[in-house]
Amino acid sequence: MNKKINLAVAGAALALGATAANAGIVIPAGDWTLDVNGNVNAFMNFNDADAAKGSTLTGNIANGQDGLGESDSQGINTGLLPSWLGFTGTTRQNNTDVSFTISFQPNASDNSAAGDNKTPLNRQSYLSFGDKSWGSIKIGKDIGIFASGAILNDMTLLGVGSGANGKSGGATTLGGIGTGYVYAAWKGQATYTTPNMGGFQAKVGLMNPNQIPDAGNAVTTRTYSTTSSFTGLTAAVTGSVSSSIAHISISVSVVSSGTVSSTTTATDTITGAAASSINQDRFGIEAEASYSWTGDVAGKVWVSGASYDVTRALGTSVSTALTKQSYDITAYDVGASISAGNFGLVGYWYDGEGLGTTLFGNNGVTAGGKERDSDGGYVQATYVIPTGTKLGVAYGVSNLDTASGETNATLVKENERWTVGAYHPLTKHLNLVAEYNSTESTGQTSSNSMENDTMSLGAILFF
Repeated sequence: MNKKINLAVAGAALALGATAANAGIVIPAGDWTLDVNGNVNAFMNFNDADAAKGSTLTGNIANGQDGLGESDSQGINTGLLPSWLGFTGTTRQNNTDVSFTISFQPNASDNSAAGDNKTPLNRQSYLSFGDKSWGSIKIGKDIGIFASGAILNDMTLLGVGSGANGKSGGATTLGGIGTGYVYAAWKGQATYTTPNMGGFQAKVGLMNPNQIPDAGNAVTTRTYSTTSSFTGLTAAVTGSVSSSIAHISISVSVVSSGTVSSTTTATDTITGAAASSINQDRFGIEAEASYSWTGDVAGKVWVSGASYDVTRALGTSVSTALTKQSYDITAYDVGASISAGNFGLVGYWYDGEGLGTTLFGNNGVTAGGKERDSDGGYVQATYVIPTGTKLGVAYGVSNLDTASGETNATLVKENERWTVGAYHPLTKHLNLVAEYNSTESTGQTSSNSMENDTMSLGAILFF
């Protein structure tokens, strides 16, 4: 990978909270050095979906026709990375490296008529301190440990990947999330990272429990009625209309007496009002061990894991008391990235119970609290041609199994994607991007599936 491509990837890693040797705009400020960094990106997306109108899947990545039966859609969106503005301050005091990072993420996508209703994301706010002799401690909000290696090595980090359905309004696309790995997510954490010991390094963190919404656990039916009546009404109406041509007389008489009553009965159904899945008061644990090396053939291998004890409040209706239900989320992954000259190769695999698909914990359990198994991974090959353009191809798949004894025809079974991309460094800071993505989602019954193809053209600027 050439120097320009390295700079772009380093910028992406910086945006995701990695320690950056490649700084942005550096400003000395007394004992501190302030680094202002980030990116601006936007992509034109052209999407074609072949699933029929009204097709339904839960947990799908691919999309179908809209409510009007339209299969084609277009829009301008941010890519896998939102646009980013970050501030990192560093200093060394009392033989200790001290730093802070705060960032926010405005978007290039908005589906409002006025075009200004989107709230920026807030993904980072943390402090860190340490020394190369004993490691470092980070406290605050940053990207999680589990699955972070997958997203940092995904070539669509500079582009779009899956999840761009052409319509404006989304904060980001998905890249390979949900079609090869589960989103690492941005989590409050207290993480210790060891010093680099000849290429070996490890980290372990207590993760703030994320709130994971449940769907379809709270259902109730209400019936209500209204009654109206009147008595003793008598009325008579007469009238006439005259003109020079004709005389027309109209008489109307309305007579009604007695009692008239009417009753209206209606039924409605309320869903989702009483159930939520919350890691209520228990920290999760995530950890990673890795080994990296340099040379003519450079690379990194890593293994990471996650363990959460989840407690959720479960209700079957809005009128019944909530009950306590507990389950576990356990997961591990392995990955490797290798570069030799202009060639690059990435391989990744994950497996989990209660982990779900796409988002961490999403669709990981049944309404009754039984964990579902899931796994997946991706492979990626890239080559940098003499112009500096990186060409890449990637395949990713994420699988979700039903729990023992569960029947759920609308639950997704598999999300998979093919990506072909070209990433050209027009300058050392500006990359032009062209990507083609083909995404397919299949339900637990093979007849229930969706597929869409997306062409994306745009640019990402790092500073």
